[in-house]
Amino acid sequence: MTSPSVTTTKPQAAAAPAVPLAFSTPAHDAGLLLLRLVLGLTMAGHGTQKLFGWFGGGGLSGTGQFFTASGYPAGDAMAVVAGLTETLGGLGLALGLLTPLAGAAVVGTMINAIAVHGAGAFFAPKGIEYELLLTVAAAAVALTGPGTYAVDRFLPVVRAHRLAHGLLAVALAVVIAGALLLVRN
Repeated sequence: MTSPSVTTTKPQAAAAPAVPLAFSTPAHDAGLLLLRLVLGLTMAGHGTQKLFGWFGGGGLSGTGQFFTASGYPAGDAMAVVAGLTETLGGLGLALGLLTPLAGAAVVGTMINAIAVHGAGAFFAPKGIEYELLLTVAAAAVALTGPGTYAVDRFLPVVRAHRLAHGLLAVALAVVIAGALLLVRN
């Protein structure tokens, strides 16, 4: 007599732990915080130069004249837009508040700054190295996310940063910057 065949199943190995979607360590988050603070406060300072004439800036009148001389229509309105974009985008980056949009605000503004400054050289004093560095740093933060030490951590929409948010925001910045450059004489 033969015994019925018994099928035994081997216990399945435990599944490998899921790889975290975001790389986050205290060092990584501290580095992002430092980058956001310096970049954001630098841009906010530039914006207050345009809006209020602080830190040796031209204020709305002087900045408006500059925009008019640079070929933008409605120079005074452009001064307000640039000043608010730099100030609010910079503060947003520093705080880590709506980081993809804050980074995009800086990217769009700096694309126009590069166009106005011209690409005749890379290094200072006539080059675009400073403007390019600010542009790329803002895009990098928009794509990477603000890290743990940010206000975004408390906002449900951007709590879990997604690359798609950063890509869409940077693409929007490029489109809007391009549209502004098209109206420039």
